Parts: sequence; C-alpha cells; structure tokens
Amino acid sequence: MSRYRRLDLLIVGDCNPDVVVVGGDVEPAFGQQEKLVDGISLVIGGSASIMAVAAARLGLRVGLVAAMGADAAGEFMLARLAAEGVDASAVVIRPDLATAMTVVLSRDGDRAILTALGAMPTVTAADVRAALAARPRHLHVSSYFLLERSLGPELAELFAAARSAGITTSLDTNWDPAQGWGGEQLRAVLAETDLLMPNEAEALKLGGVSGAGDVSDALRSLAAAGSRVVVKLGSQGAVAADGASWYLAGLPAGLEGGFIDATGAGDCFNAGVVAGLLRGLDLAAALALGCAVGSASTRAAGGTGARTGLEVALALARSVPVSPVPLGGPLAGSR
Repeated sequence: MSRYRRLDLLIVGDCNPDVVVVGGDVEPAFGQQEKLVDGISLVIGGSASIMAVAAARLGLRVGLVAAMGADAAGEFMLARLAAEGVDASAVVIRPDLATAMTVVLSRDGDRAILTALGAMPTVTAADVRAALAARPRHLHVSSYFLLERSLGPELAELFAAARSAGITTSLDTNWDPAQGWGGEQLRAVLAETDLLMPNEAEALKLGGVSGAGDVSDALRSLAAAGSRVVVKLGSQGAVAADGASWYLAGLPAGLEGGFIDATGAGDCFNAGVVAGLLRGLDLAAALALGCAVGSASTRAAGGTGARTGLEVALALARSVPVSPVPLGGPLAGSR
C-alpha cells in the first residue's frame, strides 16, 4: 500500500460489480419471457468496496484488500475505486479466475441477490499482512463467511497482531450461505474483534437465538465475547451494546428524496460508525452517524449511488434520535 503515508482504515473483503435491477416486479419469468423494469444500474458492489467508498467520502484515507480476475469486471472496479480515492494497490489479481459479480433484484424495500464468487474467496492472511505495512488505524473485515476458508483460519491471529500494534478491529460477517454460522473458528475471531456489526437476522443466528428470542438476547450473547456490538435494524434504525450501556437509534429526520434501494445501506452504515469512532465520537454518536450515512444511501440505486460527504452526514446525524435502553427484556421497536 503506497498511496498514503498511513491509512485511517483498511478494509478486507469482496470487490465486484453489482448489477442492480429496481422495480415493482423484478422476479424473472422463465420460458424466454421478457419483463420491463424501472431501472438497471452497473455499480460498485461488494460489501467491502461499498464501505470503502462510503468511508472515503467521509474523509478517511481508505485502503482495500480483495481478490479479482484480470477481466473487464475487475477493470471496472479498479477504475471506480481509483476515482473515489480508495487505495486499491493491495487488491490481488488472480489471472486464472474471474472477478466476482452480483445481480441484485430490488423491490419494495426487499432484495434477492445472486452472486458468482469467482476470485473473491481467495483472499489470504498473507495478502492482509502485506497491506498492514501501511499501518492503518483500523482494520475491518467484511463478508467473513465468503472468506471463511481462505482467510478465516488465520483471521483471529491477524486481528490479535493488529490489536497488539494499536490497530482497532471490526467485523461484519454478512449472511452465511452455508448456514453454519462460524463455530470455534469464528468465536476465536470474535475474541479479537473490537466491534461486531451484523444486521438483525445475522445477529440472531450468530448469537444462537431461536424461538421466542429477539435481538436483545442476541446482543447479550454476542457482547459476552467481550466486543462492542452494533446491530442494524433496517427501517427501525440500529442498536448498540458497549458493556453495560445500550443505545437505540432511529433514522434521521428531514432526509431529502424518496426511498429507492437498500443495496449497500448496511455497508454505508458501517462506514459511518467506523468514521465516527475514528473521529473520536463515543459509540452513541457514532451510531447516529452510521444511521445517517446508511439512510442517505437508500436514495439511489446501489450502495454508492447517493453521495454523502462528511458535513452532510454530520448534519443528518444531529437529527437521529439516540436513547439509552434498559438491559432487561426485549428492545422497543425490534422485530
């Protein structure tokens, strides 16, 4: 990583184009039937890449570690990342593999996602160690379960080494397509994670909550590992646990434009939270900034279609309601 003397944030994960299809009826009809939709966009995709762009727009010096093929899809991503000021010098090219690609079918606040992984799940600990020479202030890993086999076995050791060097760590596992939800390997990673940032469905799975349990139970279970936990609640906002202090945040008031697409909103939320913490905000204020950035991203198709700079994000964050919540019982507003 040579572009910056020192990075604020190094993100590890997925880097691929998203083809985002938006409309009221985006479900394909086989039998060679053609449907018309409201819009189709080719945009920056991959949780790590979307977060990297959002964080760069918030003024952070950001680097990305990922793996891609030597193809047009990879060239598209590298060009777009460069245009956004993201240092992609640690992105590894695998000439014998294709760049991952994703199709997102987005309607009425919900999404269906189709992904061809290609080179994505070949990121290794060696790739990350090389990038850590840039001495970032913070190390974040996205899409853990897509990298579980290649990076997972050494990630706990990487996080431990980073923390020993004064680098804080965070993790967003995203959904587990294999439905295994981590086991001992992930538990070892969580023990070295300063901040865990799943969405509600993922938190319930990671926390082993079933039946009548809710996100409060997941928070208690996950926080017991010792890390701070932030759970994204979609249109309900987000909740955070920092030891004995819990906070519930809503959505910003006065956000211009109507809802278009939630693709990447969680990744933009992550960027807001991490940017806030790196600016010295406490977790409650960083939670508000995350809600502001994530909400603003839904005003355009794709995770990076709506541009939100730091001043706008901070202004929106001031309108985000954040309140302490009791530790016992279910959270008000959780689903």
